[in-house]
Order: sequence, then structure tokens, then C-alpha cells
Amino acid sequence: MDICWLGIAPYQQTWQAMLDFTQQRTAETADKLWICQHPSVFTQGQAGDAKHIGALGDIPLIQTDRGGQVTFHGIGQWVFYPLVDLTRRKIGVKAFVSLLEQVTIDTLSRYEIIAERLDGAPGLYVNGMKIASLGLKIKRGCSYHGLSLNTDMDLQPFQRITPCGLANMQVTQVSLYNKKVDQDHLAQTWCDLFCKMLNDLS
Repeated sequence: MDICWLGIAPYQQTWQAMLDFTQQRTAETADKLWICQHPSVFTQGQAGDAKHIGALGDIPLIQTDRGGQVTFHGIGQWVFYPLVDLTRRKIGVKAFVSLLEQVTIDTLSRYEIIAERLDGAPGLYVNGMKIASLGLKIKRGCSYHGLSLNTDMDLQPFQRITPCGLANMQVTQVSLYNKKVDQDHLAQTWCDLFCKMLNDLS
């Protein structure tokens, strides 16, 4: 597993790089985990419904090929992109989604934040409010796109959409529960747990 810290990365270029990597990789290509933060942008999944989009103001909307509905990315939110050959590792899509969720739950528990799954509502929640969103695409047996985790960001843009298509869903973030969390340390914790749990599963 190659870990790539991309820093602050424009969404469109990052998405195109994921597409190119997935298209060009071979059975011998090493899996990668890309970690970054995106400048403010709304993204809509391929089955997204326009009714979930309000007045977006000056923040652009990008139509993508991932699963899920509309969400927001911004500075202060970590985005994890696992580019994994699921076929080679003999991992099913449901098991991989469950792994990403569990990594996030276990990461947040290290900072005394209790996150959980909700039936019929993809992502992770704290006190019923969404703290992490998940949307994947599988092509040629390989995953791209991934999971975003709200850490210490401006949450106001979420009010311009119906996050992930869930009416009346409120959004939260790590800093509201633990002001002492170091963002870089949290991201490293997530990466370490992901690599360990992925190796244990495959």
C-alpha cells in the first residue's frame, strides 16, 4: 500500500487522476491511499437527484461517477481515497464499505467520539448527525473515490443542499466534540488503521 499525501488538491484534477490511475493500472500495480483536503466544492453522485440541491452561491457543483447523492467538500475536512484492487485481494464491495466505516468508527473512538452506522443512511453519525460521508466507484474490480471526514471546517455550505439526500439531516464535525484533536494526527491514525484492517481482511 502506497500512502500519498496530496495536501490541498482541487477536486476535478484529483478525480481525473483517480480515473487515469484506475484505467492504467495492471494486476501488479500497488494499491494506493490518497489523502487530501479539497477547496470548497459540491459533488453529486451519478444517481443524484437535483431536488437535493439548493442555492449553491459561488461554490461550484461537479457531477461525478461515484455512488451517493450530493455532498460538500472544503478545507478542514479530510478525504481518503482508497485505490484498491478488490479482485486481487478477494474482498467484496460490501465488506470493503464496512471496512471503511469501521476504520472511521475506530479512529474517532481514539478521540473519545462515538460514531455509528444508521440503517438506510450511508456514512457515519454522531448523536444522529452526519460526520462522515462515503461514496465509491468500482471499475475493473478496483475501487476509487472514498470517504470524507469532517474535522474542523465551515459547515454552513451543507445548509445549501440536502446532504446525501437525507431530509432534515444535520451535519457535525470532530472539533465540536474534541477541540484538542490535531487534524494531521487524526488523518495519520485513520491511515494506520486502514492499512492494518485491510491487510487483516485480505
